[in-house]
Amino acid sequence: MDELLDNFLPISLQEMEAVKLMNRIDTKFVATPSRLEQLLQLLDGDYFIQEIDGKRKMSYDTTYFDTDSFDMYNAHQTGRANRQKLRFRTYVDTGIQFMEVKTKNNHGRTKKKRIEVGDMSLDEARKAGFLHEFLHYEICSLHPTIRNRFNRLTLVNRNKTERLTIDTDLYFHNLISGEDVDMSDVVIIELKREGLCPSPVLDKLRRLHIHPHGFSKYCMGSALTNSQLHVNRFKRNLIEINKIRRAICIF
Repeated sequence: MDELLDNFLPISLQEMEAVKLMNRIDTKFVATPSRLEQLLQLLDGDYFIQEIDGKRKMSYDTTYFDTDSFDMYNAHQTGRANRQKLRFRTYVDTGIQFMEVKTKNNHGRTKKKRIEVGDMSLDEARKAGFLHEFLHYEICSLHPTIRNRFNRLTLVNRNKTERLTIDTDLYFHNLISGEDVDMSDVVIIELKREGLCPSPVLDKLRRLHIHPHGFSKYCMGSALTNSQLHVNRFKRNLIEINKIRRAICIF
């Protein structure tokens, strides 16, 4: 894998500022580590790779919040078009921490708002007025529910109109049930772009039979580690993901 990544020209964190895409359309794909290697071979020359202090694979640690009745999870599970998620994210390699609100509207666009904070408590973000301005839930009703960690590669196309994030080594720990799940045998690829502008990766994904696939880390991780949650809308996704995981040995 490292040899494949060495083939990409680097882009710095400062240069990435031009590709924030805080209001965007997201398309997700689920693949295997071996399929990822094939994809990276096809993408050489079309993308830059984010590099920070010589590192190209970045570690993330994220904790999601929800209400006692899991209103954010259920909004997604029941297919509500307008929904939100609240998470505390640590960029492990830099030590930077953000409280983030993600809002998806009924046009399929995702808007992300965030504020840098010193810890996971909601006090700092609340005092700054951040949660009151952007979150549609009562702050006092929220508590941490699930934590995940993963490693991320971030690619940027030559025109700097899109990001392609590739998440590997995914692991969940449920803070309610105490259950854990290791999903290091799947890779989550996410195309983030302004509108439906042409993307060099889509044809390569089709060639490798990697198709669009819904995958919310919060919802999938919760469904796999908390048996008390309803999973009706996620059953098909969970079945398809299990098929991908079982098929690894034939790739």
